[in-house]
Amino acid sequence: MRAFLLLPLMFGLSACSVFDGKGSPSAQGSSGDLAKEFAPAVTSTPLGGGGTSAAALDRTSAAEKAAALAAPVASGERALGKAVVALGPPAEAGLWVQSVLIPAKGPGRVTGPDGKSLALELRPGSGGALLSLSAYQALGLSLTSLPELTIYGR
Repeated sequence: MRAFLLLPLMFGLSACSVFDGKGSPSAQGSSGDLAKEFAPAVTSTPLGGGGTSAAALDRTSAAEKAAALAAPVASGERALGKAVVALGPPAEAGLWVQSVLIPAKGPGRVTGPDGKSLALELRPGSGGALLSLSAYQALGLSLTSLPELTIYGR
């Protein structure tokens, strides 16, 4: 009867040696070998390595930005509302804003928190409002900020 009670205890203790790397002949060299058997090797690169700068992604010229900043207020335009904007996809070039406040694609403008006004393309959207990389830079906004802009259109 004692043998039946000791048998589970002996199997339990022998199983412990598998997990500490001593139970199998292939794992006796290093306790980390068992982990390598179950988890594949992973290579990684440090953050920030090989990235592309914002200036390299911005394909709108300084002259185009200056002209958009100097554009006069169009007659007949009205305030569509205020929106907190995030940086849109950097691969989409040009000066544009996308928001649910915009009913149809067309010309318009935005004013930033400091009062700067920028003429750009209005794009209807869904979800959060987005502003192009070029527009962020033309308005002098930090790329990590979430500024509130007033959107104007017809």
